[in-house]
Amino acid sequence: MALSEQDLQWMRRAIRLAQRGYPAPNPHVGAVVVKDGALVGEGFHPYAGAAHAEVYALQQAGAHAQGATLYVTLEPCCHHGRTPPCTDAVRDARIARVVVGMLDPNPEVNGRGVEQLREAGLQIELLNPDIPAEAKLIRALEAVNRIYLYWRRHNRPYITLKAAMSLDGKIATHTGDSKWITGARARREAHRLRAEHRAVLVGVETVIRDRPHLTARLPGVVNQPLRVVLDAQVRLWRWHRKPHEQPIFDTEEARTILFYKGLPYYPDGKELHKSARWISELGVHTEPIYSDFDDPYRVDVRQVVDYLWHIRNIPSILVEGGGQVSASFVEAKLANRIAYFYAPKLIGGANARTALEGTGVSEVARAVQVVNITQRRFGGDWLIEGDLVYPD
Repeated sequence: MALSEQDLQWMRRAIRLAQRGYPAPNPHVGAVVVKDGALVGEGFHPYAGAAHAEVYALQQAGAHAQGATLYVTLEPCCHHGRTPPCTDAVRDARIARVVVGMLDPNPEVNGRGVEQLREAGLQIELLNPDIPAEAKLIRALEAVNRIYLYWRRHNRPYITLKAAMSLDGKIATHTGDSKWITGARARREAHRLRAEHRAVLVGVETVIRDRPHLTARLPGVVNQPLRVVLDAQVRLWRWHRKPHEQPIFDTEEARTILFYKGLPYYPDGKELHKSARWISELGVHTEPIYSDFDDPYRVDVRQVVDYLWHIRNIPSILVEGGGQVSASFVEAKLANRIAYFYAPKLIGGANARTALEGTGVSEVARAVQVVNITQRRFGGDWLIEGDLVYPD
């Protein structure tokens, strides 16, 4: 049976709430408690480690939750993590009916949350993809939790390529100057993208040239992403005596890991490990990558992603590392999505850096396709986003 228009309105409110906060790697969730047609409580999940959306909404509702309807964008959790199961809180509040936006593909949940509530006697209703009005809300929920859902469904990290460039595709001038191509509003959105991912990855050229913090500097961000640097030849060793000049060495601000080239059969292999030890003394984790010995100046991004996924449990990566680094992810068919900011400027210059370099394709027919494109405006700048489809 189709949900009522009033049900859909309350679910839309829950979806708007879900878009708040920075809960990565947890999903975005919004919850609304309604009693006799009136709002009595609402909440969202602000950050990993905090209470979940349902708990905030039920606490706000208090005694009014008894016999009320709970609208929640994602199936309530039914397991102990950092917080107790939300199914217990919903049951104990004596909620009568729960309208759920979508099931949670987390293997520890995946329908069991809904089933536990049904067994407790609650009326459960799910959005129906076969009903157009409800399918529209499901699409909105898919977009809100794009990263989380991909990670859970495919059991691998979601990778986004981010760049800020002029209309002619330049991310810096021929002298390397890149501050600032885009305006303040676009840069704020870039910080939001960092907060949505669990790692921010760059190449050593970006670190040397820009000396970035690689943090999400926004109110409400509690859990900073891991900072990842690809530095094949450990060029950053030069700063080990003056770490204050490189923000990524401030490991109190956020954790940092540096990947370098392990070259056991090369004369300079021992020197690289020695330089890496100097970096590690600053609190930066250094990790050698042993592969592709024919290219001592490039770190194999496949192995980097494998390490981040299997050893560090990183479910999402934002790649900000310049044209060569981005190209390595495209060439390896690892990137899932682009987030390209365009400023209304022309920089020009044959030697100016571009957002995607590398070898490139030999035929246009072999180009990577960008689908599901969206565009949003931030001041005078535009953000173009889309999913990548690789040729067979």
